[in-house]
Amino acid sequence: MRFERASNKQLGELLVERGVITRAQLDSALEYQKSHKGILVGEALVDLGVATEEDIAQALTCQYGFPYLPLANYEVDKEVLSSVPGNICEQFCLVPIDKIGKNITLAMSNPLNVKAVESVELLSGCSVQTFVSTAGDIRNAIKRYYGST
Repeated sequence: MRFERASNKQLGELLVERGVITRAQLDSALEYQKSHKGILVGEALVDLGVATEEDIAQALTCQYGFPYLPLANYEVDKEVLSSVPGNICEQFCLVPIDKIGKNITLAMSNPLNVKAVESVELLSGCSVQTFVSTAGDIRNAIKRYYGST
């Protein structure tokens, strides 16, 4: 599985270009990222309080062309929810939002997570399409639809 970039710019560069963060804030986030192994630059920017989850989600949309979907007012059918167990949703920070035939649509905070997409494809027997949502929106949707798993 390969993702085609809509823009060749790195996430941080896009955020600087769009005026969301400064070059100095990006440099700080990159240093922070080095000292906190395993986190993404977007997470570092949010942790440092210089960008919001929505800023990161919209930059991912710009970078890879994934559509952005705020989940607050979105209703998901119970049948769709039964396609993906709550523990998988929590593990990969995703929530199924629609299913048509053998295609399932997910809202994900990190749509580049190949392992998450492959896990859902295996569990559901469906091909996955992805939308970008904020981690906060997804966590709220998981609580709302699955309760605590």
